[in-house]
Amino acid sequence: MLIHAVTPITVGPAEVARRQARYDSLAPPGIQVVLRDLQDGPRALNTAEEVRRSEALVAEALADAPGCDAVLPDCVLDPAVPDDGGTLGGRPALGLLRLTVGAAVAAGHRVGAITRNTAIATELRDRISAYGWNSAFHEVSVLDLDVEDITDPARWSAAMRPALIAARAAGVTAVVNGCSAVDTAEQEPGLPLVLDPIRTGLGVLGALGGTPAR
Repeated sequence: MLIHAVTPITVGPAEVARRQARYDSLAPPGIQVVLRDLQDGPRALNTAEEVRRSEALVAEALADAPGCDAVLPDCVLDPAVPDDGGTLGGRPALGLLRLTVGAAVAAGHRVGAITRNTAIATELRDRISAYGWNSAFHEVSVLDLDVEDITDPARWSAAMRPALIAARAAGVTAVVNGCSAVDTAEQEPGLPLVLDPIRTGLGVLGALGGTPAR
């Protein structure tokens, strides 16, 4: 199964290579993800306007993706993915949030999420509502981190720990790491399960044998 993915922001060749390496290491056998950089996009998702601009550009880029079995935004916000799944450019439109939270809810988890800023948190919460998972979802905690912190796993994990402790106290059993490009360090025992959207989403696809033939 070949999936074409696009970043939600313009990140440059070095960051594309780092993200591609994550896909290569996390993709199960039989699934290949080819990632490309979003052209002329925002450099960060810090405002609602940047989120909407990213969504429009991602939709255009994925609709024009070369031959593949499915398309995927490289973003936990599932930009441009129809609420019912659906297609973009005639190919199945996969969503990391949809795959990850869908699997967690189906497994009986009480789910929360963490994001680096308020704009991303608001959009993620809206996506959860659109997918119909409000009853199984607790809240989104904001870490107040910069886009540069995406490539700093130690800083990200340290900022995430208080949010995980609060989530545990609220009865949350699984927390979505609200940035698909972050490598999170292993957390201490007893805290909620941290869901890496790429690891979880691609794992679901691998378990199902990819997308159905059309």
